[in-house]
Amino acid sequence: MRLIGMLDSPYVRRVAISLEYLGVPFEHAAISVFSNLEEFQAINPVVKAPTMVSDDGEVLMDSSLILQFAEATKASGHSLWSKNPTDMQHEMRAVSLALAACEKTAQIIYERNLRPAAFQYEPWIARLTWQLLAAYSELELLLTNQPSVAAAESSQSAITLAIAWQFTQSVLPKIVLAGNFPQLARLSARMEQTAAFRKYPPTGPGVRANR
Repeated sequence: MRLIGMLDSPYVRRVAISLEYLGVPFEHAAISVFSNLEEFQAINPVVKAPTMVSDDGEVLMDSSLILQFAEATKASGHSLWSKNPTDMQHEMRAVSLALAACEKTAQIIYERNLRPAAFQYEPWIARLTWQLLAAYSELELLLTNQPSVAAAESSQSAITLAIAWQFTQSVLPKIVLAGNFPQLARLSARMEQTAAFRKYPPTGPGVRANR
């Protein structure tokens, strides 16, 4: 299996770190969807990161689907999700909020950095901002009331929450103030010190790793 994409993408990093915890071997190719467009297009015409090239050459996309496939076919029965249905439900809610936060962060960055200033629509940016803050507020509340949801280092919830938080803090720290989300900040700091997170740091243009 080959994982295609830059680790400054939280989705690519999520796949890499999750596969590491699952013990699934893979090769990582740090190819950018921007600066290496033609090279990426030759692998996946859709040019979407993360891209996973399976052993038989078939191309898969979307971090959640890639990880679902890996757990089902490559992980020898190992899983990053709780087996208890209620615990899994809480974890999936946490992950869904974290992925929403990643999405809103990326949308704000694209709007600010790629769209010409004259065509930026401030009401839309304001909407994205309150959605982003709402996602992190819900996560902070969840970690406060149900700390077990991300207590295990090798849980998909802990992995995804920590990656999402680092991503947002690396690009929008003045919008999402770390002091307002102490539970998320502590979780991120703890996870960034683990071997898997250190092996796949969030390197890439304009992104600093939390160290």
